[in-house]
Amino acid sequence: MNAPFALQRRQWLAYAASLAAPFTASSMAAAHTPRLVTAWEGENGYRVGVLTQRGAALAVSAALDVPTRAHGVWAESGGSLLAVARRPGDWLLRWKPDAAGGGQALVWGWIEPDRAFNGHVVASPDGRLLYTTETNLETGQGLIGLRDAATLEKTGEWPTHGMDPHELLLGADGSLMVANGGIPALPETGRLKIHMDRMDASLVRLDTRSGALLGQWRLADQRLSLRHIAWGEPVASGAPGQRQLGIALQAEHDDAAAKAAAPVLAMFDGQRLQTHDAGPGQQLAGYGGDIAPTAGGFAVSCPRANGVALWRADGRWAGFLPLQEACALATAAPGGEPSLWAAGRLAALTQDSRGATRASALKDLRLDNHWAALG
Repeated sequence: MNAPFALQRRQWLAYAASLAAPFTASSMAAAHTPRLVTAWEGENGYRVGVLTQRGAALAVSAALDVPTRAHGVWAESGGSLLAVARRPGDWLLRWKPDAAGGGQALVWGWIEPDRAFNGHVVASPDGRLLYTTETNLETGQGLIGLRDAATLEKTGEWPTHGMDPHELLLGADGSLMVANGGIPALPETGRLKIHMDRMDASLVRLDTRSGALLGQWRLADQRLSLRHIAWGEPVASGAPGQRQLGIALQAEHDDAAAKAAAPVLAMFDGQRLQTHDAGPGQQLAGYGGDIAPTAGGFAVSCPRANGVALWRADGRWAGFLPLQEACALATAAPGGEPSLWAAGRLAALTQDSRGATRASALKDLRLDNHWAALG
C-alpha cells in the first residue's frame, strides 16, 4: 500500500517525539523496538503486562495478575504503569515491571460502592493528580474522579454533563477533553444498554482548575456514541497549541443497515465536531474500537470489519489495513522511526511513516482493547 500520509517526515518525527515525552530517557534509549503495555486474558485469568518485539513475534516481558478484565493503560513519568478495570469497574492499579518477567503491584485503588470506573485514566502535567472517568451508579450521571496520584485516593469529583464518560485527555491549554458515550445504564443491568431513546453523547471541555464546563459539542446523529479520543496534528487556524482531536465512534442504531454504514470517525478542530465517511463502497460495521494519530491523520481500528481505517488530517479517506479483529492502536517511535502499531486477534501490524507494513505474531495472547508504547 502506498503511504497515505501528508505530513513531512521531519514534522512527524518531531510529533512522535512529543508523544514520547512522558517516558523516561532511559526507557527510550533502552531498545530500538517498542515495548507495549497492555492487558489480556490468559489461561489462568486476567493480566496486565508489557510486550516486547522478539524476532517475528511480540512476547510477554513482564506481567501481573489482576482481579477482573482491565481496559485503559497509562505510563507515568517515573516508569510505573497504571491500569483501570473495564467498565463498570471497581479497581485502579499502579504497578511496575520487574527484571524477572513479573510485576510488582505498588498501589491499589478501590472505588466507592455507589461509583464505577469507566476504564480510563490520565495524569495531570505535574503528575500529582489523576483524572478518572466514572459513573454515579444511583443516577447514571458521568463524573471525573480527582485522585491523589501517590495514594490513588479520591479527593473530589466533577460532573461531565452527560452519561457514560469514557476516554479523557488533557489539552495544550490545560483543559480536560472528555468523550461522553451517552449510553444510559443502571447498576443492576451492568453493561446492558437500555432506554436508548435517551442516548445523549457529547464531547466536553472542562476547566481543570474548577471543573467548570467550558464547552459541549454534539453530533447531529444521536445514535453515534463518542468513545475514544486522540490528539492529532496542529490546527492551522486554531489557538496556539491547538491540535485536531480525533474521536472513534460506535453506532447504536436499531436498524442494522444504518448501523453498518455509520461513520466511525469524527474530528474536532476546537470549534466544530464533524464526522468523516469511509471510502466509496467501504463499510466499517459502525464500530470504532480505538484511535491513534498517524503521520498526517488518524487511524481507527475496526474489529467488526477486520482492519484499520485511515484518514488524512483534512478528513479524506486514506485506505484500509486488513487485520483480523483489529482493536488496540498505538503510536511508537523506536530509534526515532515513527510507526503505527495495531493489534488484532492473532497478530500485530506495524506501518511506518512511509507506509511500509510488517506483521508480528501474538503467541497465546488475546489482547484487550488498548495498548500504549513505552519506547
